Amino acid sequence: MAPSTDSNVKDENSQVSYKKDINTKTGRILQNKKHSNDIFDVIEYLQSEKDKEIIFATNACKRVFCQLFYRGDLYVGDLPQEEELMSGDRSAEEKYRIFMRHRYNNCVELLLENMGHEAFQVKEASLCALMKFVEAEGKHPLQNLDLIEHYIFPRELLRTLVEHLLSTEEDMSLLISRFQEFLEMDDVRYYVMSSVRDNIYRVMGRNKKAVIPVYQNNVYTLLSNINVPSQGSKMKHFLVKQAYRPEEWKAGKLKEHKRAFEQMWLLFLKFKLPSSMYKKILVILHESIMPQMSDPTLLIDFLSAAYDIGGAISLLALNGLFILIHKHNLDYPDFYKKLYSLLDPSIFHVKYRARFFHLVNIFLSSTHLPAYLVAAFVKRFARLSLTAPPTALLILLPFICNLIRRHPSCRVLIHRPSAAEEPCDDPYVIEEEDPAQCHALESSLWEIKTLQKHYHPDVAKAAMKINEPLTEQEEEISEVLELSTFELMERDLKAERKTIPLEFDTATELLKSPREVLGVHFSLE
Repeated sequence: MAPSTDSNVKDENSQVSYKKDINTKTGRILQNKKHSNDIFDVIEYLQSEKDKEIIFATNACKRVFCQLFYRGDLYVGDLPQEEELMSGDRSAEEKYRIFMRHRYNNCVELLLENMGHEAFQVKEASLCALMKFVEAEGKHPLQNLDLIEHYIFPRELLRTLVEHLLSTEEDMSLLISRFQEFLEMDDVRYYVMSSVRDNIYRVMGRNKKAVIPVYQNNVYTLLSNINVPSQGSKMKHFLVKQAYRPEEWKAGKLKEHKRAFEQMWLLFLKFKLPSSMYKKILVILHESIMPQMSDPTLLIDFLSAAYDIGGAISLLALNGLFILIHKHNLDYPDFYKKLYSLLDPSIFHVKYRARFFHLVNIFLSSTHLPAYLVAAFVKRFARLSLTAPPTALLILLPFICNLIRRHPSCRVLIHRPSAAEEPCDDPYVIEEEDPAQCHALESSLWEIKTLQKHYHPDVAKAAMKINEPLTEQEEEISEVLELSTFELMERDLKAERKTIPLEFDTATELLKSPREVLGVHFSLE
């Protein structure tokens, strides 16, 4: 028996009926003011249980109110209470404008509420409609503004929209990504940054010591999507054009954008963050945040706090400090002391090992570092190599050789005749946290000599290089930074080896060789 198509017919009729109903009433509202009450029915669809009806009604409301803005049919000024319409001595035209202005406010409230809807399509439609209203309010202000004191921009509507984007209960990252399109507008970007700053101050101010993961993730997503132009001449894209002295408008000045960007980020980083977020921020800090700030050295407090967390976050924090020292003349004498304290056996077993050695290589690249400091790092790495896995040793050994190449005064660690006579009397103090006090230059690299007897042939071969004069050309370590144990084994298994005969008669089974004593006297049966 064929399935009934009654339900499909009903759904199709329902779809046609709500679209026809909304289109009919929208047309009547725009054609004749006598049908203004039809707006109630259109707005009511914004609260429907069906997503398609909400989206269709949202687009209809956008069309209606944008047309009313253009016609000047919305009341301008301080909006009277709706109850006063019956008793006041106002004209029919004025009452109509007040009535439609109230309906516009109702519509905005429902659209803001729908930004938290479970269906993304509804959220997106609501966001786009609200941004269309921001543009319409900018061109046709709803307040009587003195142009000498105010520049026209619907800050309050945008502030409320940003407040709903930065939800404390729901992850809005997908909708914020959709909002990125509007952040390309210079005036929108500027007022969004101001709104975000005020929102962070209000929300986080109430919870100074508490972490609000959902909210802070929403803020981070929005902040990371904001990019300030590199040149003021590129700031020509505005949602709302200003007729009065546009050259003096703060939203059109690069300096003001950078100031707002800096204040927004510094306020966000002032509060305690989820540990996972520190890593996200530190990774983009030097490329996406510092270049857009007026004074990047103000990040010193955040970077110092991040260093105290430990692990990969400490290393990334040092990377930020290193950039401030070299590019922004920050005076931070404890930098190498902090880096030295991060060197422990755990660095060989973490997933950020490659990044660690890459950054340490950059930090120690200067040939102007004092010999005692470089010797301390060389000796610490050499001591750690005694317990390191082969994959780490294949990084460490050429890395140590490169450091000695850059600083010839450290060659004394290799060529110390007394080291062979007194192998157990090592003056190096590994427990000392200050590299200047660990007596590294008085020691020797006996650890590397020990590794020449390592069980892995590649490690032993790499350790042998200190027996010969080091070439001036540094070894490239980038190829081994990502080397894993699996890859090392695969490489060894695929290597071609000479076949070495071990027996005259090839053994086919265990204990079966007729030429061996075991094969004569023992059996597995």
